[in-house]
Amino acid sequence: MYIGVLLAGNKKIQALNKKYLGRDYPTDVLAFNYAEGEKKKPGNYLGDVAVSVEKAKEQAQKYGNTPEKEIAELVAHGVLHLLGVHHKGDGK
Repeated sequence: MYIGVLLAGNKKIQALNKKYLGRDYPTDVLAFNYAEGEKKKPGNYLGDVAVSVEKAKEQAQKYGNTPEKEIAELVAHGVLHLLGVHHKGDGK
């Protein structure tokens, strides 16, 4: 099983958030699961995780992390979403 990871700026994350989720603002992490639904891809491709490096840097300061640790935690958060773990109120 494998995933794609995109590290991008707020502008790119906002564009993805708006295009695919209808939310016109940047966020720290997005997860796109390709193992189900109409976007299903063949093989062991689970999906993509997109992380805002700008948001990660802001959050690293806030939480006392290094930017690298914050990015790693956001990637892990995205992977959990790909595996079906969601927030309360996500409708899933």
